[in-house]
Amino acid sequence: MMQKRFIGLGVALVTPFTEDGNVDYSTLEKLVQMHLDCGTDFLCVLGTTAETPTLTTEEKREIRKRIIKQVDSRMPIMVGIGGNCTQAVINEIASEDLTGVDAILSVVPYYNKPTQEGIYQHYRAIAASTDIPIFLYDVPGRTGVNLLPATAIRIANECPNVVGFKAASGNLTQIKELIDNKPAHLDVFSGDDGLTVDIMEAGGLGVISVLGNATPALLKKMIDNMFAGNVAEARKQSDDLNELLRLLFIEGNPCGVKAMMEIQKLVANRLRLPLVPVSDDTYAKLQQEVVKFI
Repeated sequence: MMQKRFIGLGVALVTPFTEDGNVDYSTLEKLVQMHLDCGTDFLCVLGTTAETPTLTTEEKREIRKRIIKQVDSRMPIMVGIGGNCTQAVINEIASEDLTGVDAILSVVPYYNKPTQEGIYQHYRAIAASTDIPIFLYDVPGRTGVNLLPATAIRIANECPNVVGFKAASGNLTQIKELIDNKPAHLDVFSGDDGLTVDIMEAGGLGVISVLGNATPALLKKMIDNMFAGNVAEARKQSDDLNELLRLLFIEGNPCGVKAMMEIQKLVANRLRLPLVPVSDDTYAKLQQEVVKFI
């Protein structure tokens, strides 16, 4: 398939819910339009921030279908398809209509804590099952295991359709090691909003952002400054976000960003169990901080 290049600001899209707990497709459409209008470079659909583990197969299918139709090829779309059973991931990729999907974001297997060899075999099997470009997603805080640079490089060298890496380990030393030694076709993106400038300065191509759900235009300016070589200005913009980011993640994701988005009147502050809204204290602090950026 023809590969679209992912670069710049990607947003890990939230899933809005109605008062009765269903997916709020009307609000979802408004969010997608906001990103089309403000210059978001690509969307990451059905990732961690979308509360994907709580969505049914039918809901995931409908969300994907609606977003692909609305975007209509105006920006690349990355879709999360991952899990801790390799064959189940392969089966999902094979059984779903992925027309209009430009890449698959596939998380490191969680809970069963495979070895590096197991992680390698997992991704090799997935890559062999499809010609859709694949992004590796390293987030050890959620999976319990770290995808090491040597393993990622091995996977990319042997699997030409493994084209990207979402780095959410928080380990800059490892991320820089990967960037310094990776094959040319493997692009690295920050998976931590607070590390975007550091990772881009080291050679990363952008971010797959949580905060971008709420402030895409602000983050777009920061990333554009990095591409223009205005590192000092971009770093100041990033530093200004430190307290907001701390509050955004102190009670988990997407709990913080949904609270922020409700303050901005973008979505209702509704989540599916086992996730719950942030505490009143965190919400009040977010209200005080958010006014600086809207």
